[in-house]
Amino acid sequence: MSRTALSLSSLIVSIILLVSGNAFLTTLLGLRLSIEAFTPALIGWILVFYSFGFVAGSLYAVKVIERVGHIRAFAVFAAMLAIVILLHAFSVNTVLWGLLRALAGFAVAGLMIVVESWFSSRATNQNRASLFAVYQVVFFLSTAGGQILIRVADPATFIPFSLAAILVVMALIPLSLTRQSSPTIEASDRMSLKRLFRISPVGLTGAVVAGTLISGFYNMGPVLADRLGLNVGQVSNFMASAIVAAMILAWPMGRLCDRFDRYDVMRIAALVAGAASLGAAFLGPFHPMVLILFTGVYMGIGAALYPIAVAITNDLMDSRQITAASTTLLLSYGIGSCIGPVATALIMELTGPRGLFLTGTLVLGALTAYLIVGGKPARVPGSPEEQEAFVSTIPEATLGLADMDPRTPEFEPDSSQQAKTDT
Repeated sequence: MSRTALSLSSLIVSIILLVSGNAFLTTLLGLRLSIEAFTPALIGWILVFYSFGFVAGSLYAVKVIERVGHIRAFAVFAAMLAIVILLHAFSVNTVLWGLLRALAGFAVAGLMIVVESWFSSRATNQNRASLFAVYQVVFFLSTAGGQILIRVADPATFIPFSLAAILVVMALIPLSLTRQSSPTIEASDRMSLKRLFRISPVGLTGAVVAGTLISGFYNMGPVLADRLGLNVGQVSNFMASAIVAAMILAWPMGRLCDRFDRYDVMRIAALVAGAASLGAAFLGPFHPMVLILFTGVYMGIGAALYPIAVAITNDLMDSRQITAASTTLLLSYGIGSCIGPVATALIMELTGPRGLFLTGTLVLGALTAYLIVGGKPARVPGSPEEQEAFVSTIPEATLGLADMDPRTPEFEPDSSQQAKTDT
């Protein structure tokens, strides 16, 4: 395992730089738009174009990779993203920034497909669970680290945009120097949304809800923090705490899902996260630490809804259907991520900053009611021992990690790829 991780060191460094830069940019843009006194509704509409672009990139960026190869495609997407980042600093314009967010989403999806498919190509039946865990830790810590960078310079200047662009360009260096052979991206199996809903309505609904909550928070969280009067350092702590909480709570939530009925776990998780969001809405404004505490519970448990939805769905699938179902669940999450910023912004427009958490309360309340009224389908595992193993999943990942999920059918990697390692 250690030898494999060493061979992936260049990819890991590229992932750290790329994810940190993109997370930094997301928070920076929400904060800058709030500083410029844009209305929450308009901010939501501008930022949601990133989700549109990301979904499109997840579906179509692979064609660029197939045409020119992984390293050239990575260079293309990185250059595109760096240019887009710098263009933000030229003018704070509604139409321009909406277009730039869509282009950024497409570029990031392409970049993540490159690094994730390369990472996944090094997985074997013996090590892919460990590699999957390493990737998730790197992803979470890099995302949290990106929030800390908000402290570096005044968001109202061009310097933060330059820093974000520098991080993206720096991600080119280790990947361009790697001596690994390029992996082959195989066509992903697909399952229609209609068919997935017929088999696992709770799984699909949970994925959409998770996308709505997480995207709404990441995009509008900096706006809420600024409107509550938090300084730049407090905004950084506020955003980073939610990401760290999601990482910390992933393991205990997984243990619960493996020991108890997953439908019950999802009901309780939705209820607790909804109560935390309500607490953040009405008690959070009194003190930053109270806000951070309730937000950590809200987002830490809310982020677990997606892997719970995946686990519930996989319990209902044959092993051959897991990859196809996972692909469609990612699309469902993407649909929710397109809804989240707009819905959250509209409620914030009506109710003020606390509307971010009121949105979460409403969505989670609706999910809880659905889980209580809807009940379980007839075909479910009879006991926790019969359930598929729970795997904490990053919903922001692209299709590049599909083969690395330890629940997918066993495979044998290409021997030519397995033979080569980094130096």
